[in-house]
Amino acid sequence: MTAKVFIDGQAGTTGIEIFERLRQRPDIELLSVAEAKRKDPSARAHLFDQADIAILCLPDDAAREAAALAEGRCRLLDASTAHRTADGWTYGLPELAPSQTDAIAAADRVSNPGCYPQGFVLCVRPLVDAGLLPPEANLTLHAISGYSGGGRKMIEAYEAADAAQRDQWGARPYALNLRHKHLPEMQRYSGLTSPPLFSPTVGAFRKGMVTLVPLFREQLEGGGQAGDVVDVLTRAYRDSPFVAVSPYGDCRGLEGGFLSPGGCNGTNRMEISLLGNARQLLLAARYDNLGKGAAGAAVQNLNLMLGCEQTRGLA
Repeated sequence: MTAKVFIDGQAGTTGIEIFERLRQRPDIELLSVAEAKRKDPSARAHLFDQADIAILCLPDDAAREAAALAEGRCRLLDASTAHRTADGWTYGLPELAPSQTDAIAAADRVSNPGCYPQGFVLCVRPLVDAGLLPPEANLTLHAISGYSGGGRKMIEAYEAADAAQRDQWGARPYALNLRHKHLPEMQRYSGLTSPPLFSPTVGAFRKGMVTLVPLFREQLEGGGQAGDVVDVLTRAYRDSPFVAVSPYGDCRGLEGGFLSPGGCNGTNRMEISLLGNARQLLLAARYDNLGKGAAGAAVQNLNLMLGCEQTRGLA
C-alpha cells in the first residue's frame, strides 16, 4: 500500500533533502501545502489528518506547535531538536541498541537524532554498555561539519561570499560558551553521567562531517586495550547496513595522512575508525551531515515506521 507522508517545512534544508530522497518512491505519496498556506494551522491540520506520517522540518518552537496540532491526527517524525530528550518520544537512532529498530517501528512519535550526536553516541555508547568505559568518564568531542548544517541563512552567507571571504573563514570554531543545544542529547544517549566538552567547527565546504573523541588508555576499565575497543564496536554494528568499523590503526579515509570530511557524502554510511599510540586513542566517525546526519537518518527512521527495510531508497 502507498503511505501518505507530509513534510511540514519542506522548503528548509533538511526538508528539501528528505523530499529528494522520497519523491520518486512508488510506495510513498507526498502531500504538500500551498506556499501561501505554509503557516496556516487549518491547512496544515487538514494535511495531518490525511497523512500516515508527518515529518517536521521546522525550528524547535514551530516543531512543538506542530506536534500539538498533529496530536491524535497522525504519526510524527521530528527532525528538529525539540523532542530529542522529551518524554513520550522515541529516539530515532536505529543503531543505538539491539531493540531500537523495533522501538522506532512501533512508535507514534520519533525524534530524529542530531548530526553531531550520532558520531559521538555511536562511538561511545557501546563502550559504556560493555563496561569498557565508565559512565563517569570525562570526554571531549571535537568535530567539523560543512556549512549546510547551519541551515538556510548560513548556506546563503557562505555561497554569497567571494573566494577571499570564504578563504578567510576557513574553519571557524563556534559554541565557545560550551552550551551547544546537542549536549543533553549526547549525554543521555551515550550513557554518560555528564556531557562531553564539545568543540564544534564549521568548515568552508557545503557538506560532510568528522567527529573525533580522544581517549586516554587509563580511562578504559580493566586494563582495556585498543583491540577491545574495536571488538566492542565491531560487535555492536555487525548487523548494521550503514555503520562500518575499521580494524585498529586502519582508517579507510586517510589520504596522505589527512581525513576528508566529505568522503561519505551522498550516502547514508558512517565510517568509524580507531587510531592511537601507546597512551592515547582517537575515535573518528565520518559521515554526511545532510545524509546520515539528517535527511538520510530521517528516511531510515521513516522506513522503519512504515515497516520497510531500513535501507530502502538510501545509498
